[in-house]
Amino acid sequence: MRKSLGTQFWEAKLARRRMLQTSLAGLGAVSMGMPLARVSFAADKPQLANSLRSLTNPYHASFAKGGEVFAKSVDCAYEVLVTEGNSEKGIADVKALLARTGGNLALCIDPNDSPDARIIVEACANAKASVVTIWNKPADLHPWDFNPYYVAHISFDGVPYGKLMAETLIRNMGGKGGIVALGGIFNNVPAIERKAGLDEALKANPDVELLDFQVADWTETKAFEITSAWLTRFGDSIKGIWAANDSMAIGALEALRGEGLAGNIPITGIDGIKQAVDAIKAGEMVGTVDWDPIWVGGMGLSIAYHGHTGAIDVAAEPQLHREFYGTGVPVTDQTVDDFIKNYVENTPTYDWNDLWGRVSGQIRQG
Repeated sequence: MRKSLGTQFWEAKLARRRMLQTSLAGLGAVSMGMPLARVSFAADKPQLANSLRSLTNPYHASFAKGGEVFAKSVDCAYEVLVTEGNSEKGIADVKALLARTGGNLALCIDPNDSPDARIIVEACANAKASVVTIWNKPADLHPWDFNPYYVAHISFDGVPYGKLMAETLIRNMGGKGGIVALGGIFNNVPAIERKAGLDEALKANPDVELLDFQVADWTETKAFEITSAWLTRFGDSIKGIWAANDSMAIGALEALRGEGLAGNIPITGIDGIKQAVDAIKAGEMVGTVDWDPIWVGGMGLSIAYHGHTGAIDVAAEPQLHREFYGTGVPVTDQTVDDFIKNYVENTPTYDWNDLWGRVSGQIRQG
């Protein structure tokens, strides 16, 4: 993939902000069932693990690294479980780890699909392991229903961010024209919420037409294929491309690059990955939202660890601490320089004991 502008900034980001001390090759070994090097492991210390969809997805790769950084800070063994987009595999891997650890496990998991969360939470509760879920769970499943083992659920409100990215796209289109949109996995909470935000923006902008919406399963390759077909089908009618995550946005951008159209058709994504911010700086995309996946993967695991070790009284915590929205950072063509200054050139610090410092509100019920 051709490199875009901003590389010098991201070298600093990877070295300082993300605190990435080992290579993604090491994580690749974990995805094949080989645990990360264990700095030490006492019998009374819990096994730590993050479960996620794919290490080829830059967001999830950073999510996994966040867990590794936290695990090193408490001198615990750490593993990464990769679902490969397969719910059965994801559930089976968690159950196998529960059996191997005898329940002495603190788990942070981004379930492949929302229904998976209930099965995983019940398995952890039965084994007396501690679990924090990220992004996906059924609306009627709550941490306080499984005290103290289901410690917390963390998400980000996809509706306002999906709407904001659509509004950013529409602004760059001059307020009218046809758009195409790439969605995430069906029955996936972030995908549903972000699409709802897109719909709100379209309702408020009747001069913008949604030419087509297709699900690309969060993946760059599928988004590339869909966008390539759209360019043939709709041609010059496409004035903008909205994507529910950055990997799909980058796939769409590659399709535009192949046709010599990069920078001519605005694109928005969500997740704040390196390639997306580079593309905004280069004028090839116009928006994304940074979730700080290092914080998500590390803090989700920290909360699970604090619950498992008894450092916090899980059942005594308010619901605001048990089921909450984090805070995202929008990055647009108008704010990208400020983002680089504040989040790339300068180094945010991670206090893994500040469990609730980024709570922006309790998740809407039902």
